Amino acid sequence: MTETSISLNNGVQLPTLGLGVLQSEGGEATAAVSTALTAGYRLIDTAAAYFNEREVGRGIRDAGVARKDFFLTSKLWMTDYGFDSALRAFDTSTTKLGVDTLDLYLLHWPWPANWSATIDAYRAAERLLAEGRVRAIGVANFKPEHLRALVSQTDVVPAVNQIELHPNFQQPEQLAVHRELGIATQAWSPIGGVYGWAGENGAVPPLRNDVILAIAEAHGRTPAQVILRWHLQEGRSAIPKSVKPERIAENLDVFGFELSADEIGAINALDTGVRGAIDPDLVTSQAIDLTIDPA
Repeated sequence: MTETSISLNNGVQLPTLGLGVLQSEGGEATAAVSTALTAGYRLIDTAAAYFNEREVGRGIRDAGVARKDFFLTSKLWMTDYGFDSALRAFDTSTTKLGVDTLDLYLLHWPWPANWSATIDAYRAAERLLAEGRVRAIGVANFKPEHLRALVSQTDVVPAVNQIELHPNFQQPEQLAVHRELGIATQAWSPIGGVYGWAGENGAVPPLRNDVILAIAEAHGRTPAQVILRWHLQEGRSAIPKSVKPERIAENLDVFGFELSADEIGAINALDTGVRGAIDPDLVTSQAIDLTIDPA
């Protein structure tokens, strides 16, 4: 890992910091992507289930950054799991985005209740990788047992597992499995924004935690910058979401300072072990009821 990229298990370079666009809609999503790319971001993360791939594509075109110069991720939704349906869904996503290839394609959730379709979808992703239509493949929200089952039944070890990870929910056992299998960790809701839409579970959100506030004051930085710096120093990629230009710029400005070992330890000690979002074991296409629109 360098300051700005992580080398994946197939040699592809994943930027350490990117823009997430969950719950970014319409013109706000387009403007956020354009602003981010213009400001220097080189990773944009979206998904079929975010219903904003068209808007993300417009933002990419508005920014005028050459396709080869940024990293683009999208994700396959559960209702399109299966081999042929996953291939069709990939075409739908790239059409909406207005691109021919993706840099990273992820299965959005494990689906333990329909595991055979999950495996078939991942095999479709392997086909896309072999054909050069995507540079790396992976998963999101897969727990250790899901990862072990997947790698035992498929040929390509996931390059990335994108998981809920922030100071309140750090998943050390999960990260140990990632290291064992050679899977890069990417944090969604990296600063704990999940508490804004999934409930706080009785915990203090990371941005309001006194420990993080004190570290931020000591460095003359914001709490969000401190948390993102923590992710980078811990060897992860992170995809904070914002539609505000000043926050987008602020979240990128995390390469000019360093947290001490004691500060890293203090943040590590904040782990509550409690998720903000749904447990992946409980996810089905009915529990999260979405219908992906056609291209």
